[in-house]
Amino acid sequence: MFVEKESVQEVNFLASAKYLNYTRQISDSGVEADEKGRKIVPAGTVYKNENDVAIGLVFADVDVTHGPQPGAVMYQGVVYNSRLPKKVTEDEKKTMPGILFKDDYDAQESTP
Repeated sequence: MFVEKESVQEVNFLASAKYLNYTRQISDSGVEADEKGRKIVPAGTVYKNENDVAIGLVFADVDVTHGPQPGAVMYQGVVYNSRLPKKVTEDEKKTMPGILFKDDYDAQESTP
């Protein structure tokens, strides 16, 4: 019997234990396949609604290899922007008022 072991690593981008998620349909458009042919939307990716407005962050990796799939989207919580797969822009932050970015607060503390 042959068993192939595969490990998965997700970076913990949460800065708080309290958060609020809702289930949304995660699109497969624009997602490129990896070396194994799988299309994965990584945790921490900015989720945009049908109007292309950022409304949350994908909470955990979602495999969209075979088309759109349901996934958890975080609407409220505190996160580390530096740990996300792609930095969230200032414009995206404005449309996600429930998401607080701890890096922004840390930067304020270090300025004289």
